[in-house]
Amino acid sequence: QVQMVESGGGLVQAGGSLNLSCTATGGDLSNFVMGWFRQAPLNMRIFVAAITANGRSTHYIDSVKGRFTISRDDAKNTVFLQMNNLKPEDTAVYSCAAARYNDYIRRAREYEYWGQGTQVTVSS
Repeated sequence: QVQMVESGGGLVQAGGSLNLSCTATGGDLSNFVMGWFRQAPLNMRIFVAAITANGRSTHYIDSVKGRFTISRDDAKNTVFLQMNNLKPEDTAVYSCAAARYNDYIRRAREYEYWGQGTQVTVSS
């Protein structure tokens, strides 16, 4: 059974950086789309970024373009989210996920496997 575990969250001041990691065990996800979603208190979970198999293309929500970078290391079954110039509105629980297909990769329901999430808090 595939399990995904995030790490790298924490508390950072506005303008700071964090690098989230998500490692999968129990299966080879090299042919999966890997994505990051976030959910702030009292808000719905929203798409943040995704990277297709072999890193051919990346996708970002507009509010993080130019600040966040998604990447993957298939040899380690790991996906990363480098977050720079963090803002208080980036505060949320960040979860990684894996989807089999490239269609509708901004939709959470397209993702088959999920991690438990890691808290990111940005202070002003």
